[in-house]
Amino acid sequence: MDNNLIQCTKLMTQKGLTIAFVESATGGRVTSDFSLVPQAGKFLKGGLVCYDAKLKETILNVPKQLIDEKTPESMEVTEAIAEGLTRLIEADIYVGITGLTTSGGSETDEKPVGTMFIHGLMNNHSLFSRRIVFSGSPEDIVRQTTAEVAKLLNEFL
Repeated sequence: MDNNLIQCTKLMTQKGLTIAFVESATGGRVTSDFSLVPQAGKFLKGGLVCYDAKLKETILNVPKQLIDEKTPESMEVTEAIAEGLTRLIEADIYVGITGLTTSGGSETDEKPVGTMFIHGLMNNHSLFSRRIVFSGSPEDIVRQTTAEVAKLLNEFL
């Protein structure tokens, strides 16, 4: 298990903070990885997977126009899904994740497969927004994304 993951979950537990995730490209894997940490029940509130853009609209109230203009895999949509989650799950920290783990999405030369967007919120304020490009298989990209989320949380905590 990733040391950053262990460290950030210890810090959340010590500080009495809770977290919820809304995931697209990672398919719930970040939430799952966080659930495997000792004492996960003390900090993990839950997660939601909204892989299809229509779910982002209907469940998280992301405007269709935003998705059409910026694409489902963009920082703007990632921010919007994190904000949408605040109305569904009560937590201290919210993390939204979108991106491209395989071809067939909105990839371009400027946004290749491996591009991931991570946005964290607390008290309606942005904690972090990160666009990062990983390489490797879809599994590698998802694993690297989980590690990056933990690293970003450590920097904040």
